[in-house]
Amino acid sequence: MTPPTATAEAAAGAAAGAVAPARVYTRRISQIERGYLNANATGTAQLIQMVIEGEGRIDRAALTAAVRTATAANPGLAVRRRGANWRADDDALPPVTELPGDVDFDHPFFHRDLDVVAGPVCELGLATGPVVTRLVVRASHIVTDGRGLRYWIEDLFRALRGEDPVGAGSTVDDTHFRTAAAPVPAAPVPPRVPGWPAILGQGPADGTALWVRRSVAATPSAATSRIGAAVSELLAADAGRLIVPVDLRRHDPEVRSTANLTSQLVLDLHREDRWNRLHGQLLSAMLRKREVAALERDFLRNNPFANSLREARELDGSRFPCTAILTDHGRVDPGLYRTEDFRPTEYYTLPMLVPYAEMFLSTCRIGDRTELTLSCRNRPDARPAAEAVLDRIEHALLAAD
Repeated sequence: MTPPTATAEAAAGAAAGAVAPARVYTRRISQIERGYLNANATGTAQLIQMVIEGEGRIDRAALTAAVRTATAANPGLAVRRRGANWRADDDALPPVTELPGDVDFDHPFFHRDLDVVAGPVCELGLATGPVVTRLVVRASHIVTDGRGLRYWIEDLFRALRGEDPVGAGSTVDDTHFRTAAAPVPAAPVPPRVPGWPAILGQGPADGTALWVRRSVAATPSAATSRIGAAVSELLAADAGRLIVPVDLRRHDPEVRSTANLTSQLVLDLHREDRWNRLHGQLLSAMLRKREVAALERDFLRNNPFANSLREARELDGSRFPCTAILTDHGRVDPGLYRTEDFRPTEYYTLPMLVPYAEMFLSTCRIGDRTELTLSCRNRPDARPAAEAVLDRIEHALLAAD
């Protein structure tokens, strides 16, 4: 059973006629979030970036007011780190930055980090062009995940439409889902690997992310496994490794929280792998709740990728213990982001760089198409190599649909 949230408790008190000061949203920094704090310490920004494009206009003043309304209902997007906790702070409200109408992904806005101690942990960019209006929402992955950020964005647009927000004020952390998922069988620790040769270009990286997008006119089932199999066709060795993030909320769907509640499944990859083998491996891991079992390990001793900041920094970009991270945001309803003056036409994400992974592939489905974005280190020949990966994926998705 989900513990009462601060919002629910306040509502219950009001119904009983009680007069009490509003509780400040506070929650413990979880084991998952500490892992992201460690990754951030290597100098790699841990960010989620979601982009909504469309026709019409979004008024900046109305957007700023909607930010305040949405954040009041989802206070986890206005926190700062205070010791072992996240604590909401009115001074950490997500700011709105006006961007040039023709802004591209080379703009510094898309590459700067967010400080979870000083705040804010979330920000918006608004670019109003002659044809397309683009809203960019950036948030620290240390404090939230894709599902949590979408709760906030959906309430942002509810506020823009004059509707009441739904809210996501739960303060539970990953320990709640370990209990909710019980019993969880113990799982073997994936063995450490030295890393496989890079396939996305050679030579020194410039420290920034390269994002390459593709829209595919297909929405087949088992997209994650089909994408993994397509990546395997380009492996520079006989094997590789995939990470598939899994939302812990599946073990208690009633919880509405903006926290980072995503754990990892580690899957083995073979050259020219079959998608149905990968799909069976993925389903088996989820049935056995392997993403929950992973939380029981000692992160510093049993991490299959890097057990210390020193080891993470030694990854020089020539070899990677993880070939690709594959995340699926599921089906997106554009109507959730519509207002009287704005009609969304595009939705996609800009995945972050991860110290031990060569590429990060993010997908979502809109209507009859799949939107793909690949992120990797920007270095010589990376773009054509990334395009080749997307070519293989596009062929696999179209052949399956």
